[in-house]
Amino acid sequence: MRAAGTGAVAPMPQLSAADLHLVRRFSGGLSRGLATDVRRAGGGRAWLVGQLSPASVADAPGDDIDTWFPSLSHAPKQIFERQRSDVQGSWEVMWDLSRWTVARRIQSRRQVREVMVDFWSNLLHVPLGDDVAAFWRVDYDRVLREHALGSFEDLLRAAITHPAMGLSLDNAVSTKDNPNENLGRELLELHTVGHGSGYTEADVKASSRMLTGYRADVWWPEFRSFYDPSVHATGRIDVLGFSHPNTDADGRAATDAYLRYLARHPATAKRIARRLAVRFVSDRPSAALVDAVAAAYLKNGTAVRPTLLALVDHPDFAASAGTKVRLPTEDYVATVRAMRVVLQRPVDDESFVNAMYWQYVGFGQAPYEWPAPDGYPEVGEAWTSAGRLLGGMRHHVNLAAGWWPASQAQRPSAAAWLPPLPATLGAVIDHVGRQVLGQRPTASMRKAIATLLGMSLTRQVGRGDLWDMRVYAIIASLLDSPTHLHR
Repeated sequence: MRAAGTGAVAPMPQLSAADLHLVRRFSGGLSRGLATDVRRAGGGRAWLVGQLSPASVADAPGDDIDTWFPSLSHAPKQIFERQRSDVQGSWEVMWDLSRWTVARRIQSRRQVREVMVDFWSNLLHVPLGDDVAAFWRVDYDRVLREHALGSFEDLLRAAITHPAMGLSLDNAVSTKDNPNENLGRELLELHTVGHGSGYTEADVKASSRMLTGYRADVWWPEFRSFYDPSVHATGRIDVLGFSHPNTDADGRAATDAYLRYLARHPATAKRIARRLAVRFVSDRPSAALVDAVAAAYLKNGTAVRPTLLALVDHPDFAASAGTKVRLPTEDYVATVRAMRVVLQRPVDDESFVNAMYWQYVGFGQAPYEWPAPDGYPEVGEAWTSAGRLLGGMRHHVNLAAGWWPASQAQRPSAAAWLPPLPATLGAVIDHVGRQVLGQRPTASMRKAIATLLGMSLTRQVGRGDLWDMRVYAIIASLLDSPTHLHR
């Protein structure tokens, strides 16, 4: 991996504690570019408001990444035909989708959009490992991105009727004569009202009948996606207070009304509010917070932007600083951003962008690879094992030192992280900490690093005392710290 230059790294703009807290929750991790954007916007909340309109955010780094993976520009049928012709397997396209996703999280300036795409993709989960849905999974990602900061009502309607969802949860083969209950059930249990909302098995059956008609054929008789009125189950539908005569063989209008109703149901509002609160505030959010976010969601017709602002403006948000554990892929992305790695177009398997797939798989949470339809757990206790901690420490050292991947990317040299020398070891640790973490390391962190190096914090050190491996040890220790492991 080439060093970005021999000079010192450009200083990290210092943010207030409140701004640091906000951007850590709503980005892939602090970077110098992000801190600069926050300062230019006039603070964290103003930055967030601008991010909620992603089209207004110039994103040359993200736009560049969008050209790196030609397989992602192919239509679903092309992906199918290329696999059938042994040109490229759909699983290889899914690897590209995963790499593209992580690369955008690392480098895009539209950080809030990337975070919300991940949030909705986990709620409306279609696994990348689903071999049949894979042909449509890139298009499904496009749909989620289109609606990520719009309204949940529009997002739900687009996601539930999408071929990827239909193939993943068997609605694509559900007919009036043989209704499949998978999607009808998960729509209620996972995607909208949730457990405890009062739906019954009769509601599940009615939900499943309503969704019949949306078809997707893959291997036979041809590759296609269509609506087939001849297999739609007509007849009155009653679910959780929703009623529809459903007399038309073309049930799309009735299905649309049903999905709109579920999106605006008070139980859905509570469930979405709680999911947002768990992701961005606390593993155990207060009832007051959930109620406030749910009220904003309903008042604004399920619009995402005002719902998120209600969340960050609630006092619980500010009080939660430093309490959310980063999930493994969040840790990976934040580490690469902290290390100021500049990704480059991949040209072979050894490139950083291509090889990083195996690295973040090793972190334990590759995007969208959870095999069950409920998506990855988002609470810290699911990811705070000794194995995760030790594995993360190993990867932090690797990334700090730039051992692997080490091709087709730029990063600062070891010397570039250091302040003018000689200086006390304490001053060195403080300087590096501000560049990596965006803040001065805590007293316990400073003491631990000094102990690791076998020096006192007051010792005057020069470059001869701080050879490259010692610099990498300082950086890796900062990455292992609670400050970095929480967001």
